[in-house]
Amino acid sequence: MLKLFKLLGNKRLFFLLMGLILFIAVMGFTLGPRAGLSWPEKFSKDTVGFVQYIVYKPVSYIAGFFEDISNLRSVQKENEELKIALAHYTRDKAKYNTIEQENERLRRDLKFTEQQELRNKNYEYRIAHVISVNNDPDNRTLVIDLGSRNGITKEMAVTSDKGLVGTVSQVSNFTATVKLMTTLDSKDPNSNAIAATVQGNENKSFGMIESYDQQKGMFLMTKIKSDDPLKKGDTIISSGLGGEFPRFMVIGTVESRQPGEFGLTDTAYIKPATEFSDWNELFVVVTPEVPQ
Repeated sequence: MLKLFKLLGNKRLFFLLMGLILFIAVMGFTLGPRAGLSWPEKFSKDTVGFVQYIVYKPVSYIAGFFEDISNLRSVQKENEELKIALAHYTRDKAKYNTIEQENERLRRDLKFTEQQELRNKNYEYRIAHVISVNNDPDNRTLVIDLGSRNGITKEMAVTSDKGLVGTVSQVSNFTATVKLMTTLDSKDPNSNAIAATVQGNENKSFGMIESYDQQKGMFLMTKIKSDDPLKKGDTIISSGLGGEFPRFMVIGTVESRQPGEFGLTDTAYIKPATEFSDWNELFVVVTPEVPQ
């Protein structure tokens, strides 16, 4: 007995024995069948869960904040890329529309020249681009990029794909000045009148286009015989008489007809077939009578 007390007096051995007993007790407790958790286990689990909750919430907020910043940078980068792509698309679309419009004009020009060639193979239609326009109401002219080097001479007729525009008044080596038909004036000795007729009724209709009414924006056709079948809606073309203008040049359509100043002949207002503005391409008509 004395030995046992001496043995228990050794603190190290005492604690070792107590730890072993507790270990065996815990092992027996945990290995045995149980209906639920013990209160120490519950306490430890609740404590760990509470600590995880307290630690996880701020950590998740901080992580989400930095993730939002990263996403914001990605969105900003995507927005910049989209802006660049949109700018390129707008530029390419404008370029495409310009090319498409130019192709459409060139197709019309080709169709026009083919139709004119079928009408009269002796005429050559040389395409020219408008360089500049002078909008002086008393002397409206424009400059084209064809000159004497291209066989262009004074008095040649110039037309668009819709109708007669004017005549060449001055020529240099590489350019030519075109005097518009809106400058026609019967009182001007330098103004050339146009011998005109009705398209499809060339043998029965005749008149002279000598002036342009600035207020009404129409040509005035005079010297129309009273029995002339000319009527409203007819298409007026050049007859080619006198040699000043080639044949079959479209001038415009008849808007009205009334008796002339002295009652011997009639006059008619002709609406121009072409608008005298916003040209891109024009055609200089080269006739076989003009030296090339």
